[in-house]
Amino acid sequence: MDLKGKNCLVTGGGRGIGRAIALQLAEYGANVAVTYSRSADAANETVTEIETLGARGMALQADATNFAKAEEVINTLTEEWGSIDVLVNNAGIAQDNLILRMSEENWDAVLDTNLKSVFNYCKAATKPMMRARGGSVINIGSVVGISGNAGQSNYAASKAGMIGFTKSYAKELASRNIRANVVAPGYILTEMTEKLSENVLEAIKTETPLGRAGNPDEVSNVVAFLASDLSSYITGEVIRVDGGMAM
Repeated sequence: MDLKGKNCLVTGGGRGIGRAIALQLAEYGANVAVTYSRSADAANETVTEIETLGARGMALQADATNFAKAEEVINTLTEEWGSIDVLVNNAGIAQDNLILRMSEENWDAVLDTNLKSVFNYCKAATKPMMRARGGSVINIGSVVGISGNAGQSNYAASKAGMIGFTKSYAKELASRNIRANVVAPGYILTEMTEKLSENVLEAIKTETPLGRAGNPDEVSNVVAFLASDLSSYITGEVIRVDGGMAM
């Protein structure tokens, strides 16, 4: 797989799945910029690793919910590197609770960070991708957006909305050779899932036909494929990386 010459942006790319994606893209030769909200040190460490792999890296602070900041990030990247070829919308949060206990603030924060951010960056990146006559947008969803999950109505709604948005965006931009797809992970071992109890992890294994949680590289492999020309005839798809959980 060859991504040499491609300029990529990974939102929330300093940690977890986003970091794995950024490093995988760089390993295949792409230049990779990452955004972060608060974790500047983690983002800068990711950029250092990207540069160690021989690619150009860039860390940009941005609130994913702010459209003006999204425009600023895209403008900075295209001014510095000339184009944006791959956009990975990975920024996201979870604020889980049963609907009876969920606050309006919990709802708004998750929908704004997980879904509005996708609109922000896709809208900001569309014109430069159109000028380049091509691009690949990869939105990081979740199997929860397909199947739902008790205690995650806000998170599930944000990820289900992402799927509808991506399919619509793919139809609008296909004639301009801009593709858009969703990668929907199941339970992936990250800093967030490390906090889960042994009982919860055992339940996850029981629910998953492959009998284990996934790791970030198993997600980043699929993202790299969708970023590459090997997937040039794939758009509007939802690819689950979940060990069979949502079959």
